[in-house]
Amino acid sequence: MTKMLPRANGPLFLTDGGLETTLIFHEGVDLPHFAAFVLLQTEDGRRSLEAYFERYLEIAARDRTGFVLESPTWRASPDWADRLGVSPAELDALNRASIDMLHALRGRWSAKVSPIVVSGCLGPRGDGYDPRAIMTVAEAQAYHDGQVSGFADAGADMVSAITMTNVPEAVGIARAARARHLPCVISFTVETDGRLPTGQPPGEAIAAVDAATASWPRYYMINCAHPSHFEDVLARGGSWLQRIGGLRANASQRSHQELNDSPDLDDGDPEALGREHAELLARHPHIRVFGGCCGTDDRHVACISRACRALAEAVA
Repeated sequence: MTKMLPRANGPLFLTDGGLETTLIFHEGVDLPHFAAFVLLQTEDGRRSLEAYFERYLEIAARDRTGFVLESPTWRASPDWADRLGVSPAELDALNRASIDMLHALRGRWSAKVSPIVVSGCLGPRGDGYDPRAIMTVAEAQAYHDGQVSGFADAGADMVSAITMTNVPEAVGIARAARARHLPCVISFTVETDGRLPTGQPPGEAIAAVDAATASWPRYYMINCAHPSHFEDVLARGGSWLQRIGGLRANASQRSHQELNDSPDLDDGDPEALGREHAELLARHPHIRVFGGCCGTDDRHVACISRACRALAEAVA
């Protein structure tokens, strides 16, 4: 399966947008603690997740791109499950069920979209914006190992750690994935200054994770930030840029604190977001995966796809 994973100079891939913000603000779904994985507990919930992903697969089919299906399990780890009253056995079953659902989606869509990658999604143990409680590498590996193992046993092609705020947790996840011989992707979140919430520049964080894991991550991503927050960091260059393989940007230019405090959803300008991504792709053509994060939905990803596809075809 590693041949089908995104790679520099390979085909363009799309992934989905802001799953949780879409469900909460557009569809009126109650997601305690932003935990979408609880929808897998019912048939209605599963159908709503499948319908959500199929909107994005339609875009990939139209624009002839690959697609990364990320499981709805960003919150499906022990601490969050405990807050939600989900037992360890049920948590493991739900993580595996999420991969089964994505395999079924791939089976239904493989004639229209290729390649389709099934990825198990992990989130941070703590708040995605707050790095104050940082585990050791060993603690992080032990904490995330159960979820990684479940994804591996269920047949995920890779795992993606989304909104990582610090290096030790990223290293722990990468080591857990390596122990299972499972490719992984590390996606760091950055603040409005383009640095991780810890204050560390992303280039330094990537170098540190690579050094501690024998460069196990397949590639890195930036997510949960608007392009205006990190475009200057990318423009400054450096060898680490070649390790950036994907972007999942926010629709809003608001800071993380402003997004947390806001009662409404700032969905920005989808067309402008598409143009901004095409400009980033023109400067960094090795980036292959494009999706969204907070405030984005299929409109934003459609605009990103259309703009990036037009650019790719123009320079082909």
